[in-house]
Amino acid sequence: MEIEKIVVGDLLTNCYVITKDNKSIIIDPGSEGNKIIQFCKDKNISGILVTHGHFDHVGALKEVEDYFKVKTSNEVDGFSFDVIKTPGHTSDSVSFYFNKEKVLFCGDFIFKNSIGRMDLPTGSVDDMKKSLDYISKFDDNIDVYPGHGMKTNLGEEKKNFKFYF
Repeated sequence: MEIEKIVVGDLLTNCYVITKDNKSIIIDPGSEGNKIIQFCKDKNISGILVTHGHFDHVGALKEVEDYFKVKTSNEVDGFSFDVIKTPGHTSDSVSFYFNKEKVLFCGDFIFKNSIGRMDLPTGSVDDMKKSLDYISKFDDNIDVYPGHGMKTNLGEEKKNFKFYF
């Protein structure tokens, strides 16, 4: 599985393009739809995944859906992943875990050396605590691809969970 990152918009949102067996999916088309389309125009786009509904993660969604004639869905043919509810940053936050590859795309749930904001209207400290407790049960060797910033590792991030609350 190949993972490529396109950084888009004023908030420098990570839009990911995952390719496997000549099929690709886009995760979080936040803005700059034309940039995403140009990057993906020679790929066989099979679907779009969205980690949560904030504008910086869905701003180009309709444009990208219309161009590639695909819809957002939590099931994409040719890809095997689990959809994990990870509320806290928002009530609708989900993470996509590709077990075979040991990778987690988590939007604004976990960042390198940090976690997502909970002070926005749809955020919740209690939900974030529960989500962190749940994800703490996962293996340390999982690569974490956040919605902003650099890739990290779940084992490294677990060391920080106790300091957030």
